[in-house]
Amino acid sequence: MKSTSSVILFMDDDPQPIGDFPVPVTFDLDTRKLIDGKHVLKVVSKDQQGKEGIKLVPFTVRNGPAIAIEGLKNDEVVEGTLPLMINAYGKGDQKSFVLHGSETPQSIPWWIVVIIIFLVAWALYFVIMSMRVKL
Repeated sequence: MKSTSSVILFMDDDPQPIGDFPVPVTFDLDTRKLIDGKHVLKVVSKDQQGKEGIKLVPFTVRNGPAIAIEGLKNDEVVEGTLPLMINAYGKGDQKSFVLHGSETPQSIPWWIVVIIIFLVAWALYFVIMSMRVKL
């Protein structure tokens, strides 16, 4: 018995479908044709009796270079002059790895500074106590 069920694929709010396929379907979605940002894939299925089912699949496309910002967070309240570090790096042609610009330098987290101060203070205490014992 042949199935007459089908799926129709829509992208975002476009009334023109990107495809109408009998099920089951294997479909390659080329995100290089989409702009970076949030999108919704709408899948409409129809069965043999004509009943429809709808599934919305939200996703985010990021084909362009990644952007990293140090010194400013989302929805942060700020004033005065802000020192910012901004880095943007792409994937390249994915056949060779480009080292320069691939990593975003970041400042040292505060908790590492606290641990270093604690370890230095403990080492000084240990040295001072060891000298007292020998005298």
